[in-house]
Amino acid sequence: MARYVRFDRFGGPEVLHILEDEPPQAGPGQVRVRVHAAGLNPVDWKIMKGGPAAAQYHGVPPCGNGNDFAGVVDQVGDGVTTLQVEDAVLGGKRMFAQADYVVVDADRVIRKPEALDFDRAGALDIVGRTAWATVSSLKLTARDTVLVSAAAGGVGVLAAQLARRTGATVIGTASPDNADFLRSLGVIPVAYGEGLVDRVREAAPKLTAALDNHGPATIDVALKLGVPGNRINTIAARGHRTDAGIAGVGGAEATLDDLARVADLLADGEIVLPIDTVYPLERVREAYEHLMRGHLRGKIVLALV
Repeated sequence: MARYVRFDRFGGPEVLHILEDEPPQAGPGQVRVRVHAAGLNPVDWKIMKGGPAAAQYHGVPPCGNGNDFAGVVDQVGDGVTTLQVEDAVLGGKRMFAQADYVVVDADRVIRKPEALDFDRAGALDIVGRTAWATVSSLKLTARDTVLVSAAAGGVGVLAAQLARRTGATVIGTASPDNADFLRSLGVIPVAYGEGLVDRVREAAPKLTAALDNHGPATIDVALKLGVPGNRINTIAARGHRTDAGIAGVGGAEATLDDLARVADLLADGEIVLPIDTVYPLERVREAYEHLMRGHLRGKIVLALV
């Protein structure tokens, strides 16, 4: 038997439960992955609660949960020649990832670099693709100073480091508890909240770009500090200040090759992805309660092996 995280009605973490059923079987062109780790993302609980996210991603109860996973191929369907049993892989499959086994098209996963542990690999699909796409959208150079909000969170911490690799100066908003951590990455920390405009101005008199991972306040601060709308990208407040020409590039604009590049950078130690907490699958409700409280450093992961 195999375990699956499910919800049968919309609501908070209390609607999640674990169902036991027969494992799925790989069909033609597919592989079955024995999942070792499955990452949590804010979009998961937004789907779970219902509303626009559920409609956008077709999250209709009863259904599974989660997107990100990493594990080992244990079954190969007909016609698959690129992967074989015992290959370690990572990827995403929305509404299916939080389970002992995931069946996925063979061309929708990438090989896990040997030096990348399963926890980080299992947390990577959404944040890796999103961070790569958002940073690429601004075409940053060493002449830029970019504001990255929620810079200690899953997307933000990767985006801040990828932005640094372009040579840009990076200002990152975070809680004071994460200030030293951001400094260790070469990011200039500023505390979010009231007075943010003044703190950003003090840290960087000339701001040229912004990556919003938090909400409208980041966009408003950037505009007040003279950043042109076409040099602001948001994943958290699409539709805010559309008159300014702000972009909404996200993970959908990234490819699996982009995800592989991020995985390789992590494996080589060029960038880091902190794991805030690892929960066993049986504590999935507690894991989402933690996620929804916010103020994380990096990612939360469910351990299945």
